[in-house]
Amino acid sequence: MPVKIDRVTTKTGDDGTTAVIGGGREDKDSPRLEAYGSIDELQAVLGLLRARLTLAAEERQEAEGSDFARVVRRIQDELFDVGTILATPLPVRRPGRETIPEQEVRALEEDIERWNITLEPLTSFVLPGRGEVSALAHVARTVCRRSERAVVRLGRIEWVPGEVRRYLNRLSDLLFVLARMVARRYDQGEDLWR
Repeated sequence: MPVKIDRVTTKTGDDGTTAVIGGGREDKDSPRLEAYGSIDELQAVLGLLRARLTLAAEERQEAEGSDFARVVRRIQDELFDVGTILATPLPVRRPGRETIPEQEVRALEEDIERWNITLEPLTSFVLPGRGEVSALAHVARTVCRRSERAVVRLGRIEWVPGEVRRYLNRLSDLLFVLARMVARRYDQGEDLWR
């Protein structure tokens, strides 16, 4: 379904509420808005990470870095679906659109395995900050973890598909592995907690 956004300012949210899919309104601090707002924040951080990954790959004229950016781009598409599920109150969710496909969770697991097998086992906790690209991946990981917590809170008051929780859990794992991969490729290694 094509999206048409022809107006940004509606002034209808000045009372502290916002429209949700299906025509209702909810408080801007409701668990639903916290959940899909966290997904929106994660999207923005992933956009910054993807831009930096693309730039790093171009600077080195390499294909593997652009593979990282392609995976992040795919995740951004999938997260829009996650956000739509969370933004839609249960009574108005359309059949077949109430969850994400299990193969999207499996794709994250496959990416984790494909990358992690090339990394040295950790002997301590990673301290982000050795380089910009890996630090951005760690920021994305922590925003993803917060999003997952917000989804769990929403799930206490309304059914949330298990695939959504699993997807976010695997995504944070993937972002950790991605941070390690780019630390090795662009940031000359990792600092470990001593």
